[in-house]
Amino acid sequence: MRRLMFLIIIWVLMLVFSSPTPAQVGLKKVGQSTMNFLLVNTSPHASGLGEAYCALGRGVESILSNPAGIVESSYRFEGQMSSTRWIGDINYVAGGLILNLNQFGTLGLSLLSVDYGSIYRTSLLANAEKEQYVLGYKDLGLVKNVGAYACGLSYGRAISTQFLIGGSVRIVGQNLGQSRLSDGSKDNNAVKLTFDAGVKYNTGFRGFRFGMAIRNFSSNIKREEVEERLPLLFTMGMAIDLLDVFAPVFSQHNSLNLVVDFLHPNNYSERVNYGLEYLLLDRFAIRGGYQTNRDLASWSAGFGINTPLGGQALLFDYSYSSFEIFDGVSRFSIGLAF
Repeated sequence: MRRLMFLIIIWVLMLVFSSPTPAQVGLKKVGQSTMNFLLVNTSPHASGLGEAYCALGRGVESILSNPAGIVESSYRFEGQMSSTRWIGDINYVAGGLILNLNQFGTLGLSLLSVDYGSIYRTSLLANAEKEQYVLGYKDLGLVKNVGAYACGLSYGRAISTQFLIGGSVRIVGQNLGQSRLSDGSKDNNAVKLTFDAGVKYNTGFRGFRFGMAIRNFSSNIKREEVEERLPLLFTMGMAIDLLDVFAPVFSQHNSLNLVVDFLHPNNYSERVNYGLEYLLLDRFAIRGGYQTNRDLASWSAGFGINTPLGGQALLFDYSYSSFEIFDGVSRFSIGLAF
């Protein structure tokens, strides 16, 4: 009975937080941030769960979701590389490293590179050129130096056996080529320093834990005479092991994690992400998730494999995310831990 009441309370809290208030209806705040490539999740583990990963994430994969999770690594060293084939021929490549320093905490390093593909520069026509160019514009060829990047340093530490904190400082940049003006050419580049911070708390009851994180905290970017904000995101997450609640005898090397994230971005109305992960023998994982209040994204699914190699482990994850209008997005990663 106590287990049932506990789950009822959790689901009530989920419904309360996920229900939009009247003031939020219709206020999507679209187009109010720049450098939105920072919001694309490059982790197939997180994406397979509908990006509900704030409370569940651990190890090197949690650097970009909740840096407090790097403290929970079961290994001294973890390294990972991931690739994301995004919509519109945009490709993301990300990498991360963490080093467990025991009582001195955990250090992490993250890298992200974004390839925007082939972008062509065009120009309007003068009156004398309109008959020569039937399309109504001039094609000036490929735009050079177009892309984005981010590199960061993270640190996390356990305050107690249940309470973890972590933070990251990152240099992020976006290069959008050049503009031809009447007085010459101008580079459309921007570089900023951003900060992430997160906490995690494990209640010690049936695998139930909380997580909170804030990402991309920074000052504004000024382009021409307009100041633009980076995509600030606040997330609160919950996770619970359902096997530990209903069938603890089977939960020693298996788990069925239910995860929920509540997101408050500065460029859209509130969102809720749901995910479910079944982990078999601590080696094989099957995942599914759903994102609400999204224009294009909806459901996702994925799997993961943890292969022991002596005292090391080889990690592989894959996820597929469905998008309306566009083709689906595939992500995969490979990692090594020891």
